[in-house]
Amino acid sequence: MNIFKFGGASVNSADGVRNFVKIVQSYREETIIVLSAMGKTTNALEEIVEAFFNKNDQDSKLLAVKQYHLSIVNELFPKKEDAVYEKIEVLFNQLSQYLEKEPSLCFEFEYDQIVSFGELISTTIVSEFLRLSGRPNKWVDIRTCLKTDDTYKEGRIDWKLSEKLVSQTFSFNSTFVYITQGFIGGTKTNQTTTLGREGSDYSAAILSYILDADKLAIWKDVPGIMNADPKWLPDAQKLERITYQEAIELAFYGAKVIHPKTIQPIKKKKIPLQVRSFLDLNESGTLISTASKKLDYLLPVYIQKKDQVLISIRPIDFSFILEEKLSSLFSLFAKHRVKVNLIQNSAISFSVCVDNSDRRLKELIEEISIDFEVKYNDDLELITIRHHNQEAVERMTKGREILLEQRSRDTAQFVLV
Repeated sequence: MNIFKFGGASVNSADGVRNFVKIVQSYREETIIVLSAMGKTTNALEEIVEAFFNKNDQDSKLLAVKQYHLSIVNELFPKKEDAVYEKIEVLFNQLSQYLEKEPSLCFEFEYDQIVSFGELISTTIVSEFLRLSGRPNKWVDIRTCLKTDDTYKEGRIDWKLSEKLVSQTFSFNSTFVYITQGFIGGTKTNQTTTLGREGSDYSAAILSYILDADKLAIWKDVPGIMNADPKWLPDAQKLERITYQEAIELAFYGAKVIHPKTIQPIKKKKIPLQVRSFLDLNESGTLISTASKKLDYLLPVYIQKKDQVLISIRPIDFSFILEEKLSSLFSLFAKHRVKVNLIQNSAISFSVCVDNSDRRLKELIEEISIDFEVKYNDDLELITIRHHNQEAVERMTKGREILLEQRSRDTAQFVLV
């Protein structure tokens, strides 16, 4: 059994959907397809969430999302009586009706209920077109079997319950192709949750683990895992093969090609992961598996994170920052769910580099400021170099102002203006 995950870029147009179908039809094994929202739909729905809370221009934003999807549907399905039209209309009506109510006080809850429609819509369209193209398949609402707690925007998997329900749902009794959603799940009380931004990779890894998949393939618009984002560094090179451990490290530091939580489930059962290009089926991609003699990851790998904030924290009484103070600070970061990308501390100061997550970060700084002196710089860039050498460091830092740097044997990080 194969599990394939396709991102939004693979189905961002009618031609993209046709190419997707071509790939799926080239395989004859039992297959589960995990699909993201089309194109930049998640970004557009995030704007609708903000408009929902501000009660400002949400109708026009929703109309733009609907028109985008209908333009794809109209090109793929020339017959207006096709079932897909009614199914899409039902989903958009559900979303429209939801937006008519007053938002609750929990931003994360409302975010999950609204943004999740992107995956529901994309999988509906793709499933119907795959069927029209001669490949029967079964559409599954993943929220009915992939169960999480109620940590909205970052749902934690209920593994025991999910294993039972997923195994029952994906039985392959009546079909050998399933289409389902990435990124989303459901609580025991059937509230929608999401697994974290770009969480579709993680969804596919969870299904691979539970169902003992032979292989997981993640289809991207790049030849494989590169040693840098080619949109940033055009001379980026492909890594042919890396270990699970190296993939975890790269994901942790922010490499966008793999979601950070993806590797652990498949590593436990030694399920190989192949990152492949949906643009070139002849490209072998990158294989992530157990260690072998041929590994490419000693090539310097460059990871860029923009829109960073460097926060400097000092005790008001100039006392040392020891275990007790560090514990209280970390508890505040955990409380506000602000992920720390870099940490450095001295006797009387503590510095962290974090993503500029707006709402959460502002509340965090306000609470820390009650007991500490807080200063921060924003609009910064964090560069991480795995397997660094002097040439790689100079390439990234030459002529730049370095506010903070940290180096270990394998990794160098620089916070740059």
